[in-house]
This record gives sequence, C-alpha cells and structure tokens, in this order.
Amino acid sequence: MRRREFIVSLVSAAVSWPSAASAQQAPIPAVGVLFAGSPESRATALSIAAFRRGLDEAGFVEGQNVALEYRFAEGHFDRMPALAADLVRHQVAVIFSSNAPGARAAKDASATIPIVFSAGGDPVQLGLVASLNRPGGNLTGVYQFTTALEAKRLELLHELIPKATSIAALVNPNFYAAETQRREVQEAARRLGLEIIVLSANAEADFDGVFATLAERRAGALLVCGSPFFYNRHEQLVALAARHAVPAMYEWHEVAAAGGLMSYGTRLADASHLAGVYVGRILKGAKPADLPVVQASRFELVINLKTAKALGLTIPPPLLARADEVVE
Repeated sequence: MRRREFIVSLVSAAVSWPSAASAQQAPIPAVGVLFAGSPESRATALSIAAFRRGLDEAGFVEGQNVALEYRFAEGHFDRMPALAADLVRHQVAVIFSSNAPGARAAKDASATIPIVFSAGGDPVQLGLVASLNRPGGNLTGVYQFTTALEAKRLELLHELIPKATSIAALVNPNFYAAETQRREVQEAARRLGLEIIVLSANAEADFDGVFATLAERRAGALLVCGSPFFYNRHEQLVALAARHAVPAMYEWHEVAAAGGLMSYGTRLADASHLAGVYVGRILKGAKPADLPVVQASRFELVINLKTAKALGLTIPPPLLARADEVVE
C-alpha cells in the first residue's frame, strides 16, 4: 500500500509541478502607454494617475498583474511613429495613446494589436475608426471634443467682454488640429461680428512677441486654443496675461484654477480614466471593434473671480450663473 501511495504521489507531483511552474513563470501582460508630453509635466502626471485608476477599476494593478511600458514624445509629434513602432517590437498586449497622432502612428505600426486612444478631434474624420458606435478594426477610445469647442470658447469670451470688437486667438502651428482650430475661430468670429487676430507660437520664446502684438493690435481679449504645448506652459501664459492685463480663455479646468481667467472644456483626466477602463476590458478579452467610442459628456465652465477682479472685470450675472465652478 505504501508503495502504491508513493507511486500515486509521484504521478500527482509530475502533473502538478509543471502547472505550478507555468503559473509562476507566466508573464503578466504589458500595455504600451504613449504620451505627447514629457514625464515631468503636470498634464502627463494627471493623465497617468487617471489611467491607472481606470485600469485598477477593471482589476489590473501596475506591477502586480499588468506592466506599463511608457513612451514620451516630449512635445514632438514627429517622434510618434518611432515610439509606436518600438512598442510594437516589444509585443505589448494593448497600446494606449493620449493623443490622436500617437493613435494614428500606432495604427500604422500594427493592424492587430488593440489600440485605445484619447482624441481631441473627431476620430472618424481623423481616420482612426469607421464610426463612433462601430469602430471596426483594432482601435477604439474616447472623443474629447477639444477642437470642436474653440467656437464655443470664443462665444463665452465675447459674452464676458461684449465691448471688445477685436479678439486674438493663439494657435500652435505644430499641433495636428491647428488648421481646424483656425477655421473654427474665424467662422465663429464672422458670426459674432468680431475681428479675429490669429497668432502663432510653438516655442516659449514666441510668447513675448504674441503679447506685444496683442497690445499693438489693441485686442480686447485672448483665446488660447487647445494644445499640449500651451497646457504644459500655462503658468507662463497666465503670468503674461496678468502682467499685460489681458483677459484670456483657456481649454482646461486646471488652468483657470491656477489663475487663468476662464476655461471651458472637458476634464483632462476623465478621458484617460475611461481609456484605462477600456484597456482593462480588452485585457479581459473584449475586442476594440465591439467597444463604441466614448464621447465626453461633461463640459465645465470655470471662472476665476480673483483674476477677474485683478483685471477690473465684472462677470455678467447670466454668465456667472452658468459657471460650473467659481474660483474665489
């Protein structure tokens, strides 16, 4: 009997040992994370934290059952193809891109690896998906309406300063949606009967010239169009607007909270959070083609009363009543 028990135990061990070893050696899935900015920027830090929260809600914790492979373009969108190709070479299970150019580069690099994006422009018009409800292919993600809101921001700025007949719009010519932004604000200005002065900046050295032109052209206000470059340097822009007493409208909530006069748009972290949830679902077996593109639904108007007071502005009561947040 003992001999039989010994043989049975050997057979059981022979069956169980390989499976136990396989469980110990099974690699955890890797997710490629592609950002436009630098790892030191506040925008990137907020997005990474939100993305991790989304993954966590889906049951994935970095370092435990998922690995994150980070790549940063440092503000240079022309680096996206090489960074995306590098993630493909590392055979990541999913790629998350916080921007449309990165998603486009990832799509060009692989037709099989699932890709989740956060895009400010229309993903259909950008050629990322076939439709919002039925993406098709290997991409899905979040549509933030970034570029579609420039006209609305101009309208709000005009409502704040109705006597201003001339308003400037600051565009980053290196941003992929720059021409769309330019067209949106020009068309909105015509509807409002405003003169629009479109200015460009793609380096910090350009900012002093921008504000000098504002003074020379007697622009009554400034619309800072959406761009990772402008967001990463929003403290400098807010300081210059204060020094030159220029009322300015921004894209992100964080800028108004940090001293900018006003902002209107979606929350920066919301899209990354939703993308993290989607990546988690894909890791569990869902297919991008079956996951509809999520459309941002929360748009916030933030007004900084302290900054308005410093500029000698009185916020019209109807506009103040519509504010989702008032910074005092």
